[in-house]
Amino acid sequence: MQDLPGLIERASTMLASAKTAAEVLEAREMAGLAYDVAKRAARLHNAKTAHDDLVAAAHRAQADALEIEAAAKRRLADEYDAAQARGEVKRNGGDRSSVEDHNTASTADLGLRRDQIHEARLIRDAEANDPGLVRRTLDDRLERGEEPTRAALRKMVTDAAERGLRPQRSAGRRNPLHVPPTPEQAAWQHVTGTFRAFAEWASPENLTLARQGLREACDARFYELDVRAIAEGSAAFTKITEWFDAQ
Repeated sequence: MQDLPGLIERASTMLASAKTAAEVLEAREMAGLAYDVAKRAARLHNAKTAHDDLVAAAHRAQADALEIEAAAKRRLADEYDAAQARGEVKRNGGDRSSVEDHNTASTADLGLRRDQIHEARLIRDAEANDPGLVRRTLDDRLERGEEPTRAALRKMVTDAAERGLRPQRSAGRRNPLHVPPTPEQAAWQHVTGTFRAFAEWASPENLTLARQGLREACDARFYELDVRAIAEGSAAFTKITEWFDAQ
């Protein structure tokens, strides 16, 4: 825990002084490192049944790191869209036969994935339309004694986007090359985002804890409803995997 404040302060300083997209990416990576360190510290304290203050401190550090990481992602979305508008980054569906397109950087060339760009845009748009959404989401989980995680923050941002909480930016700031997803694309993105979040969470340690929790929950009030929800989700997962087999 003694290195956490320094990591978080360094990530915050790097982002504040970032002048290029590469520097924004470095700040994002530093914030991600701080988040991972805080997350491991919280789990270690939990495993050792440490004092609640230590766990709460680790969770606060996680929240601070996530806030910086989210801010870096918002900057990244702006930098990426601006680079696309200038023709420095390939557009979706570009003419791959042209010399210009061959010589233009792709998302992969920048060390990014399309889903990362999509998530960065969601965070930017949700925060622009509802300022403070990220911090409120993190603080709400802290107040309830819950761990602030990437998965929880991603869900809140995705829900906000699905409710139509996108900023109505002026024509001068709107990226003319960005095409909002169709309902079909949005539905698929929801599926992939849900499974990606679960895959990120489902470490061997978390699954072991969940199995222990299952044993303790057998007499819980909503146990049968939980079991039914898991069964329905499993059936949906099976159906989705069948789509790949049918491709």
